[in-house]
Amino acid sequence: MSRVELFERIRRDVRLDPFLSQRALAKKYGVHRRTVKQAIASAVPPPRKVPRRKFRILDPAVGWIDAMLREDLKAPRKQKHTVERIVQRLAQEHDFDQASYSSVRNYVRKRRPEIAAEEKEGRRHLEGMVPQAHLPGEEAEVDFADVWVRVAGEAVKCHLFTLRLSYSGKAVHRPVDRTIGVSSAAAVV
Repeated sequence: MSRVELFERIRRDVRLDPFLSQRALAKKYGVHRRTVKQAIASAVPPPRKVPRRKFRILDPAVGWIDAMLREDLKAPRKQKHTVERIVQRLAQEHDFDQASYSSVRNYVRKRRPEIAAEEKEGRRHLEGMVPQAHLPGEEAEVDFADVWVRVAGEAVKCHLFTLRLSYSGKAVHRPVDRTIGVSSAAAVV
């Protein structure tokens, strides 16, 4: 049951039996008497206090680790730093060996995606689509291709002329028989 439900039940029991002691309520719900006192005082549970650490053992090495992770963004996959290699480099290059493997691993697991997101944030304007605006009749794309068509039941190799208008996106396709040199209304095979 959530703390809100617990507070609600304690307050309901106090309403139904005002002579019920805090000790009896604490024993009934399996909580500390301080919790019962808080429930009687307010229907809303107080927010949980999150302890803030003043100093982490890893704080002096955070800059070095971040630099290694930024190097990894440009390195090939096989040359990226493993956590073990980061710990070795911290000990060899910076004479830092106070942090355990697990604390470095936890930091790298949390920080690697953050650094990748920070790097992408700087290039965000380069990614995406560039809207194109064309005036009517200003631009078109033309292409030719070989196609086989049936003319009077016989397969004939023709050239397919394709014109696509940039403004509307409409396209025109015309098969051209090279022996006759005129457009023929034929079904494409």
